[in-house]
Amino acid sequence: MKKKILGLTVFCLFLFALAAPGMAAYKAEYRMSVLVEPAGPWGRGAQMFADLVKKRTEGRIVIKPYFRGQLNEGKQTNEFMLLQQGVADFALASTINWSATVKELNLFSLPFLFHNDYKAVDALETGEVGRKIFRILADKGAIALGWGENGFREITNNKRAIHTPDDLQGIRIRVAGAPIFMDIFRSLGADPVAMNWGDVISALQSGTVDGQENPVASITIPYRLWEVNKYITFWHYAIDPLIFAASKETWDALDRIDREIIGKAAREAASWQKKAARECLTDSAASLDILRNNGMEITLLTPAQLQAFKVKTKPVYDKWASDIGIDLVRAAEKTVKSVEAKKSRKVKR
Repeated sequence: MKKKILGLTVFCLFLFALAAPGMAAYKAEYRMSVLVEPAGPWGRGAQMFADLVKKRTEGRIVIKPYFRGQLNEGKQTNEFMLLQQGVADFALASTINWSATVKELNLFSLPFLFHNDYKAVDALETGEVGRKIFRILADKGAIALGWGENGFREITNNKRAIHTPDDLQGIRIRVAGAPIFMDIFRSLGADPVAMNWGDVISALQSGTVDGQENPVASITIPYRLWEVNKYITFWHYAIDPLIFAASKETWDALDRIDREIIGKAAREAASWQKKAARECLTDSAASLDILRNNGMEITLLTPAQLQAFKVKTKPVYDKWASDIGIDLVRAAEKTVKSVEAKKSRKVKR
């Protein structure tokens, strides 16, 4: 009789373990890939997500952000592969670093698609284009949980102020390891050099490269680029969204309740992260003051000056539109034009 009771107890405990959220086959630590330093909106957004998940699961799920690209084996474009393989459980990643594997993500790097318009970016991400991209990612092994932001990319260098495409002639510019950036800068007469971010500061210090292009809030300010580059030009030529994502392998191993908790935490962290990034990403008085007070010479391009860059990069835009998928690009263009039309109607009122 005692054996029967003991056996029944063990069996019930086994069923309880299977049913209880987070009790079965969970890891002691889930690894999250983050390319940048903990400082800045990108790094802080990743940490916020991890903290929310730990708190709301009462410590059952511990996500550890691995900052500075520690999981990427020295190559930032490896990140998506690590998610596919389950080596990384989560990531807060730039679309640029995944674009070699997911060609549709090059959409956000098309030169001058968004015209420095955050509302157009938001409309695209929350609309059918954004939903389609999330479905594509899921098919390739990454479950997208929310859109964050690195921001519009600006250019810095230590040679000269950049007002026209001619000013870029011969300047060695470090670019991210996505071929579209090589094409863009070659079309402008620059000498682009693909390089992992971890090598950039030393390359700028040694003169291996003359400049780089990145958003202000996550790179220029946290990394104190004024120490190696004197000139910055705000031209907003491409946007750099971030994606909160989970490895499909990891996601499928979580129970429904925990997936809901993690999804909600990701959306909250994404909303905070995007807002924090935008507060100092643009050519606002606060960000300009920080740069100017640290000795940078700032160039703000006029619409007429920007047009010269658009004309030069139009062949690159057309080439990559075909590679990305014409239907997807046309849908994105339609979204951008719709947002611009709404703004125009409001101005006329």
